[in-house]
Amino acid sequence: MDTTRYDVVIVGGGAAGLSAATTLGRALRSVLLIDSGTPRNALAAGVHGYLSRDGMNPGELLSIGRSEVLTYGATVIDGEAVSARRTPDGFEVMLADGSRFLGRRLLVSTGLTDELPPIDGLREQWGKGVVHCPYCHGWEIRGQRIGVLGTGPLSVHQALLFRQWSPDITLFLNDSVEPTDEEWGKLAARSVTVVDGAVASVDAVDGDLTGLTLHQGRSFELEALAVGTRMEAKSALLESLGLTSQLHPSGAGRFIEADATGATALPGVYAAGNVSNLMAQVITAAAEGVMAGARINADLIEEETRWAVEGRFGVFSAASEATVSKIVLGQRRHGLDGRPSAAGLGSAATAER
Repeated sequence: MDTTRYDVVIVGGGAAGLSAATTLGRALRSVLLIDSGTPRNALAAGVHGYLSRDGMNPGELLSIGRSEVLTYGATVIDGEAVSARRTPDGFEVMLADGSRFLGRRLLVSTGLTDELPPIDGLREQWGKGVVHCPYCHGWEIRGQRIGVLGTGPLSVHQALLFRQWSPDITLFLNDSVEPTDEEWGKLAARSVTVVDGAVASVDAVDGDLTGLTLHQGRSFELEALAVGTRMEAKSALLESLGLTSQLHPSGAGRFIEADATGATALPGVYAAGNVSNLMAQVITAAAEGVMAGARINADLIEEETRWAVEGRFGVFSAASEATVSKIVLGQRRHGLDGRPSAAGLGSAATAER
């Protein structure tokens, strides 16, 4: 086992983890970043909505981020963290290859997994002809014939969202969506075509999406297909410490709850990015990493300040000495033994003198 005790161990080398590592490195912290090399957006052609980095290949963005992290003295290793446990001095993180690492604080930014419906040809088009987020991909498919694959209650909302980018939207109910009367009215008002029946396959020619086919045999030509995935946080590491994933209020999936600074319910354990925010885009995850890094540094400073105070004044600080005095002396204060004072005995006390 590596006996180095890092200030912070970060698990997950996406935008959130790299941003946190950079923030902590700039704060002169010893940082270990462990990355399994399986980013959520690996298949995407480019990152969008990231100011000054729009359209950049996701792999290139992460490569640049790693270089910046190393500039500030952090250590980066490739590996899969499988569990963690609390120790007297912080946390021990165990990797699949058996190696172990120690850290005073732990930040998990492992992201999420997009679970796709089991439809032939769908996964092969994921990240190409099949998209999920209009803010990530809407501009690139604007004005095209766009299908929306029904996967649950949020699919109507998704169809109405993509209507902003194209007048030609078809919602395929896929035996998974039952619009309410109000939703039917909205779909009609926005000229969204609705098709009933289960989808059998997503079709492509030479790797390019061409449309989809229903089980009943009817086919539809499409240039893009939007799918609302079920998003599941990669939370195994956090769950090994006792945390439990929560169902998102929208029903879109499960996540680990953390506050605005990344702090979880477990002291010393933090989360950032998609593992705690299912809807976070890349730039949002990066911002959450910065926030978590700053909060962890502040947490460490509080601990180190406490250590400094204890080291300067010893175990008998003003507060601790007062506590000990109360225990030892009881009611005897300032040289008195707790018996009535001479002043309280009146003439009898005077006579004894």
